[in-house]
Amino acid sequence: MRKWLGFIPHILAIICSLVFLDSLRFKFTNHPNTQEIFGRLDGWAESLGAGGLFSQTGLFSQYTIGTAELVASALLLLGIIPALRRFQGLGALIGLGVMSGAISFHLFTPLGIDPNNDGGGLFVMACIVWLSCAILLVWRRKLVLATLCGIWRAVKG
Repeated sequence: MRKWLGFIPHILAIICSLVFLDSLRFKFTNHPNTQEIFGRLDGWAESLGAGGLFSQTGLFSQYTIGTAELVASALLLLGIIPALRRFQGLGALIGLGVMSGAISFHLFTPLGIDPNNDGGGLFVMACIVWLSCAILLVWRRKLVLATLCGIWRAVKG
């Protein structure tokens, strides 16, 4: 039984990676659904005096978010290899951050939970990935903490 429990983090990492990697075809090809979502977010940001924040060259553009999802996917999948296990937690940390932003923007902006008229499927997937990343982060908390402390020591000198 304990052996089977060891597969849970890898299954969660694969689920998250599949969702992230699937979304890249929309973000990196400038799909109309992506234009609609990021355009609506940019219009909202503009009404707050921060226009361009979600535009194609903005700080939170589809390309920036897509790149973060790509990095998270790579780290999550690399973490399946025993010698690189620490990367899985870092990928989960990035994924949790990206999905926290996505869920927040769906809930607290005019974007809403069904911007593409898909019955809220995009929002549901964001929630599933967020929960999976949170579980992974808890599962790998010791490795994540050790890795972050190592990075801190290296930067601190």
